[in-house]
Amino acid sequence: MWCDNCLLIFPLRAGGIAWATIIFLYSFIGSILLFKYGPFLFFVYPEWQIYGGIAMGVAAIAAINAVALANRSYIWTRACTVLWPFVIVISAIRAIVMIVELERGKEKIAWECANGGQLWTTSAAAGYGSGNAPPGFCTAGFSSLNTVFIVCLLADLVFQAYLLLITWRYPTRLEHYSSLKYPTG
Repeated sequence: MWCDNCLLIFPLRAGGIAWATIIFLYSFIGSILLFKYGPFLFFVYPEWQIYGGIAMGVAAIAAINAVALANRSYIWTRACTVLWPFVIVISAIRAIVMIVELERGKEKIAWECANGGQLWTTSAAAGYGSGNAPPGFCTAGFSSLNTVFIVCLLADLVFQAYLLLITWRYPTRLEHYSSLKYPTG
């Protein structure tokens, strides 16, 4: 028995467009925040730029996916179906490394908060960032901030996996319906 709507919360094509748009928006905003405030969280130079670049890549793939579904493009949805597993693996590696690096730098983050939100001294001396930590960054506390960060990274992976399912289902559904035999006469 073939199930056309298994595990689908929304209608297939329109729901895929909406889901891809949500992933695009939070990945794009997250990448901008990492580029802007990354030096306050990560203390090795290109680290926050790599994480922001990966988030920007996820946003780009999600945008391509949304356009492909909006145009009913079989070829581009198949291309996205091939790309999403690689993106999910890279995002999972990024999430693990980000969590480890946050845990490793918690004393430096605590120092930044204890000193009025200014950048860690060696990071400031190297010219990594400017200004102060974002408002509310220090008032939340590291443990709650770290927990929210981990939950958001895991939710990101789940969202990407669900978009992979939707993207895979759409061309599979097209193939299924194109192979149907219609009555003649």
